[in-house]
Amino acid sequence: MTVTTEAELQGMKRAGYVVAETLRTLKAAIRPGITPAELDALAGTVFKREGAKSAPRMIYSAPVNVFISVNDDIVHGLPTQRPLEAGDIVSLDVTPFVDGYIADAAVTVAVPPASPVVMRLIECTEAALQAGLAAAKAGRAVNTIGKAVETEVKRRGFVVLRDLFGHGLGRAIHEEPNVPNYYRPIDKMKLHEGLIIAVEPMVSAGRSHRVRTLRDGWTLSTTDGGLAAHFEHTIMITGNKPLILTA
Repeated sequence: MTVTTEAELQGMKRAGYVVAETLRTLKAAIRPGITPAELDALAGTVFKREGAKSAPRMIYSAPVNVFISVNDDIVHGLPTQRPLEAGDIVSLDVTPFVDGYIADAAVTVAVPPASPVVMRLIECTEAALQAGLAAAKAGRAVNTIGKAVETEVKRRGFVVLRDLFGHGLGRAIHEEPNVPNYYRPIDKMKLHEGLIIAVEPMVSAGRSHRVRTLRDGWTLSTTDGGLAAHFEHTIMITGNKPLILTA
């Protein structure tokens, strides 16, 4: 989506607010003993209060309000009844539909106490997101974002999960362009002012950059059991630093 009116911008800001409020609520609730299913129900409560619907449920018939991925699960995890344990790493991916607009963001949280590897992985992935955001300016090619993300991840000794991309969004969950998390020469499309995209590094502490789909048909996991982290923001491209709509 490309924002061309003030009404569209305000619609995207409203959707982004619901994302941020939901993530804030879920992060505050994470502790040993709570289940992902309970977190999903909590997200549903926030959505109802804010007049939002789950975009994955509405568009793709996903059986959840939000996706919650634990440990070596990367993204699109279906919330389970298994209580979270100390040391787990939990990725929260929130995508509401609000009055015709869709925003998308993710954070990864460690259930304390966490191992040094888990904390470094989380710090790396969040830093990679910030590097990608800094590269997202009007006039630059999409692959500038991927190069910035991959450079930061490699510098910290982790692996980009190359099968998974960021994306355009706004009126649908997935729109053009794809936003890879590594440098691909073919991704030459120029970013332009008003373009809405989701930048979302997904990073593994393992060695493989590939992913696999679990038997539930939704959850994507690392192929080698490596722990995974996921950070994401929905942004609007400008000539300078992007406007972060889900902060």
